[in-house]
Amino acid sequence: METKQFKAESKRLLEMMIHSIYTHKEIFLRELISNASDAMDKMYYKALTDETISFEKEHYKITIEPNKEARQLIIRDTGIGMTKEELEENLGTIAKSGSLAFKAENEAQDGHDIIGQFGVGFYSAFMVADVVTVVTKPFGGAVAYKWESRGVEGYTIEEVDKETVGTEITLHIKANEEEESYDEYLETYRLRSIIKKYSDFIRYPIEMKELERQPIEGSDETEEVEVVKTINSMVPIWRKNKRELTDEDYTNFYQEKRYGFDTPAKHIHISVDGAVRYQSILFIPEQAPYDYYSKEFEKGLELYANGVLIMEKCSDLLPDHFSFVKGMVDSEDLSLNISRELLQHDRQLKLIAKNIQSKIKTQLEALLREDRTKYETFYQAFGRQLKFGMYNDYGMHKEQVQDLILFYSAKEKKLITLAEYVAAMPEDQAHIYYAAGESTNRLDKLPQSELVRDKGYDILYFTEEIDEFAIQMLVTYNEKTFKSVTSSDLGIEAEAAETTDAQAEMFQAMQEVLSGQVKEVKASTRLKSHPVCFATDGAVSIEMEKILKAMPNNEGVEAVKILELNPSHAVFQSLEAAYQNDRSKFERYTKLMYQQALLVEGLPLEDPVAFANDVCELMV
Repeated sequence: METKQFKAESKRLLEMMIHSIYTHKEIFLRELISNASDAMDKMYYKALTDETISFEKEHYKITIEPNKEARQLIIRDTGIGMTKEELEENLGTIAKSGSLAFKAENEAQDGHDIIGQFGVGFYSAFMVADVVTVVTKPFGGAVAYKWESRGVEGYTIEEVDKETVGTEITLHIKANEEEESYDEYLETYRLRSIIKKYSDFIRYPIEMKELERQPIEGSDETEEVEVVKTINSMVPIWRKNKRELTDEDYTNFYQEKRYGFDTPAKHIHISVDGAVRYQSILFIPEQAPYDYYSKEFEKGLELYANGVLIMEKCSDLLPDHFSFVKGMVDSEDLSLNISRELLQHDRQLKLIAKNIQSKIKTQLEALLREDRTKYETFYQAFGRQLKFGMYNDYGMHKEQVQDLILFYSAKEKKLITLAEYVAAMPEDQAHIYYAAGESTNRLDKLPQSELVRDKGYDILYFTEEIDEFAIQMLVTYNEKTFKSVTSSDLGIEAEAAETTDAQAEMFQAMQEVLSGQVKEVKASTRLKSHPVCFATDGAVSIEMEKILKAMPNNEGVEAVKILELNPSHAVFQSLEAAYQNDRSKFERYTKLMYQQALLVEGLPLEDPVAFANDVCELMV
């Protein structure tokens, strides 16, 4: 029997396959099962065009049979089979896809389509087997053929006896190696887990014998009996009619797929049959995974091609600000490359991603309107990620998330949206005011907010590090600009009382004492009961300075500080008296005012010991 050689380019590809072009060797079973499903779909197509052929689906199945003693794994199907010429064409040339060629000649009907690319996927068997044997009998043919190969050295084809139409693939599983165990591919529990993971929604039953304990008739004892079981569920939930499904069905699917251990806040069931065809079920969780805000977290949706899992986490389907979404997408139109794991980033994928993003936004807005309590629970877990979406990519996605953001309202004492803030603004209010700090309790006492409060304006509290950065990227909302209560120009200041020449001299003297620490010292128009505070000039606020300084390799970015003094406070008179009568005490008072402003802002004192000594001297 003549051994035939693979073509040169096919031989090189086969060598790559044997040395595992796929990330996980286990997917060889997915490939062979997909090819078996294709073979039965081809019979379906034949029946559509030939009235003499009946297609009775119950007669079509895939059988998995492990044999530990012989180190063999057998995959059988009752599909269309192959002629000798088809064996030559489809298995003799790697990357020649019989399924794709067949598909080109037969348009899909009734939801049937060809999944596999019978060629490269078939050769993934050599990742786990040192000998692969294919025995096949074609529909309408009288002769069966055996194709056999040991890898790159070539293959043989000969006539054999086979009673039934279909294909039987026998893999002789490799011996264990030092760093690789192949025994697992002969264990029924492992085969079951691979089938459930990748091929659970293949439309034909995948059967395998498993041991099961059953009672012995007439006895209280049990015995182990081999039972044929169907491993796959066959009908995926996403292809069922939405009206037939309950919330419990979706929750069960969420938990069965181990998307999370919580109950999802909302599910989204999408079925699209347009420029791109796909079905999807998405879940918005209530709780964040333990590693969500860590570099170990991987975003992405499960991606299927006609019910076959091809990627566990397709990150291209979700933008970072919606990375919390769990679920799957099953499409008929995606192009697959050599490994079937990696997608060509083509137009179809981009269309699906764009549509999914729109659906997620719409459903989050609906949850915000219809169930505020549930939305706020969700927001506590994932609000930071939505804010990141405003800031990330230079604000490219800010309009997609700006109406989903919540901030704590000083007036309402609860979380509100930007739209709700603007709707409640008095007619004379020109800006959206905010205060940034560590906690709402601390911000309630912030001296700089006194003037804004006196005007009756609400203040949004920013208590997360991302908040100010995100808002600066947003710039405006509903044509209203954002303004920090610490800004040197609030836009609402009353005309300040005229500064006397003596006061101007004192401010100049204070600025000299604090040289390099503040840009300016001046009388405040915002303070009512507090003696001193910082205002800031420029884009960097004091809270932003804290955050930037805490980062590794920070470049020493600092806020431009202005020291504001309350002329109505008793301390101001003490300062004036010291300036006139005791310059040494005046310098000490100046430093204390500056240090007091630092403490109010939660900034570290440059010399705590000197501060303590200055306070003690005042007490003597």
